[in-house]
Amino acid sequence: MKKPELLLPAGSLPVLKTAVRFGADAVYIGGELFSLRAKAANFSNAEMKEAIEYCHAHGVHLYVTANITAHNGHLEGVKKYFGELAEMKPDALIISDPGVFRLARAYCPDIPVHISTQANNVNSETFLFWYEQGVRRVVCGRELSLEEIKAIKDAIPEDMEIEAFVHGSMCISYSGRCLLSAFMTGRDANLGACTHPCRWKYALMEETRPGEYFPVMENENGTFIFNSKDLSMIDHIPDLISAGIDSFKVEGRMKTALYVATVGKAYRTAIDAYYDGTYDDSDRLSELHDLIKLSGGRKETTGFFYGKPGSDAQLYEGDAGVRLGVYYGEIEEAFPDGTCTFTQKNKFCTGDTVIILSPDKKLTNAVVLNMWNESGEEIPSCPHPKQKIRILCDTAPSVGDILCGLGEGDQE
Repeated sequence: MKKPELLLPAGSLPVLKTAVRFGADAVYIGGELFSLRAKAANFSNAEMKEAIEYCHAHGVHLYVTANITAHNGHLEGVKKYFGELAEMKPDALIISDPGVFRLARAYCPDIPVHISTQANNVNSETFLFWYEQGVRRVVCGRELSLEEIKAIKDAIPEDMEIEAFVHGSMCISYSGRCLLSAFMTGRDANLGACTHPCRWKYALMEETRPGEYFPVMENENGTFIFNSKDLSMIDHIPDLISAGIDSFKVEGRMKTALYVATVGKAYRTAIDAYYDGTYDDSDRLSELHDLIKLSGGRKETTGFFYGKPGSDAQLYEGDAGVRLGVYYGEIEEAFPDGTCTFTQKNKFCTGDTVIILSPDKKLTNAVVLNMWNESGEEIPSCPHPKQKIRILCDTAPSVGDILCGLGEGDQE
């Protein structure tokens, strides 16, 4: 049985390189236009070219999203953009709009097209329709159960692949086609400008009692009646494989390098463990959950994979969610004396214990023994973030390792 692809997200070039180092078989990114993630850093054409070259040099595929629901005013820009992509040669384009699909066939005919989940792909006839258009991969809707996915797999040609989201944020709207942001803020989620109003606090007001707010599902953090839990299938890798899913997709082009590293490493380990017969080892499963916790986020759900959730409580959070993992930075240089340098992203102090996250080793704790600034001056205690520093730990990290911790901090 062919091992499924692990497909990780990246919103910037540094995060893409993290995804590759931490186990991606493929990475999906967006350009500065047409990619449904307007608030992500996204890739300039020069960065995209570098990203494609970097991925290919490491044996990793790169897919470019162009999955907006286009209006007429976008079409000339789409034509120009596809002409540029034709020169760069990513491994596939991810598209949902049939008009955009036609332009892709016309302007970059040699680049395969994958059909986005935004196209509401939830039955075998839809898959067969796209197969007749020359498509060989479709991203199924998050609303499908594993049983439904298996039925689709059995009904489509052997050379057609199914990609499915297995981890990350879920939208309250069908296959992500939400109108709430456009209605409340004028920013269209289907053009990539979602303001995520599903994560906002809400209250109930009765018309004869203006200004008197009644909370709905309130806890100490507020009221979050639209806020879905995060999808997590790390405990169900055998079921995903049995259903015939060819590509395990992780949501998160707006997420942090820490998120991509921890979730990527967890799923890389889990997939490989299934094929070497060690997936059911309890210590390994515990290690995977420790990794996932470092990514922060909301409570977890299996979504619709095992049928429609039996109650709202199984799918909706009712909470803002908490971030546990704090990203300190990625090791840029390591020296024979055990010191290393990196650009510090969040505050920590001499004497603190940090966590070393490595692509090929278990999580390791290390105590920070000393710190210096770029001029070589010793830093007495807790340096301000956003500067390059040199540190000495009782366990030395390697170049490319990530330093992180548990607590609160800015996420990058």
